[in-house]
Amino acid sequence: MRILPFILGAALSAAPAGLAQVSVEVVLDQDQFLRDEALPAQVRITNRSGQTLHLGRDNDWLSFTLERVEGGAVSKLAEAPVQGEFDLESANVAKRQVNLTPCFDLEQPGRYQVTATVKIKEWNQELSSKPRPFEVVRGTKLWEEEFGVPTDGGVPEARKYILQQANYRKQLRLYVRICDLTEQRVFRVFPFGPIVSFNHPEAQVDRTGYLHVLFQTGARSFLFCVVSPEGDTVLRQSYDYGATRPTLRPNDEGRIFVGAAFANLTANDIPPSLTSATEGPVDRPGSAGPTNGASQAPPNKDSAKPKK
Repeated sequence: MRILPFILGAALSAAPAGLAQVSVEVVLDQDQFLRDEALPAQVRITNRSGQTLHLGRDNDWLSFTLERVEGGAVSKLAEAPVQGEFDLESANVAKRQVNLTPCFDLEQPGRYQVTATVKIKEWNQELSSKPRPFEVVRGTKLWEEEFGVPTDGGVPEARKYILQQANYRKQLRLYVRICDLTEQRVFRVFPFGPIVSFNHPEAQVDRTGYLHVLFQTGARSFLFCVVSPEGDTVLRQSYDYGATRPTLRPNDEGRIFVGAAFANLTANDIPPSLTSATEGPVDRPGSAGPTNGASQAPPNKDSAKPKK
C-alpha cells in the first residue's frame, strides 16, 4: 500500500518536469520600429522533454501579451493568426513568425515588451517566454505627395506617399509610408535604408503613381528606389558621385531615371543585376511600372571613371 502513493506522486510530477525541458523565446530582428511598420515576432519553441508535442490544433495554442515598459497593458486589436497543426519531436526546435502590428494598438511611441505563451494541452500547462523589449518611434516627416489609385468603380482612390527619417542605433534611416489622405489608414511602412544626415532625399511620383526616390547613403554613394502604390519595391539601384551630384531626370517618354552618376551594380539590386562588380557613368532608366527595370550596358570601365 505504501508503493501506490509513490507511483501517483511520480505521475503527477511528470508533466511539470517535462515542461521544464521545453523553452519558449521571442526573437525580433531589430530593437526599434517606426509607427505602423511591420513588427515580425518569431517564436522559437525548443523541445527537450523526450516526448513529441502536438501543437497548433487551435488558435489559442500560442498567444502574445504586450505591455509598456513603464507599466500598463496594450490593447489587443485582433488575435494573432497562429493556427496550423504540427508535431514537435524531442530535440527539435519549431519557429513560428507573426506580424504583431495589426494585432495590438502601438500608435503611441515608447518602450514596449512582448511575451509569448505556449499552451501544451497534453500536460494542461502553459509556458511563457521572457519579455522581449522593443521601441516604437514616430519619425520625422521629410516629404509627402498625394496620388490616385484606379479602382473598379472608376473613381480613383486617394492615397499619400510620405518620406520619414528616424534614428536607429545612432544611424539615420529613410522610411516610406503609404496611407490615405487622413494618415489614419496605413497600407505599408518600411525602410529604404540608411541616409546621411546632411542629405534631403529627392522624390517624384510618375504618371502611373509609382514613387521614385534618390537619396545619399554615404560620402559619394546614392540609392535609387521605385515603389508601387501597393508598397512593393520594384527597382533598387546603387550609384556613385559623378562629375556632379546625381539627380532624378525625366526622359522623352516621361520615365524617371538617375542622371550624372556612375552606376554601381550590386547583389542587392532589384531586379538582380547580371553582374555585381561593374561600374560606369551610365544613365540607368528608372521604372514606371514593375516590368521596366533594365539598365543600359556601361561603357569601358577604365575610360568611364572621372579623373581625380
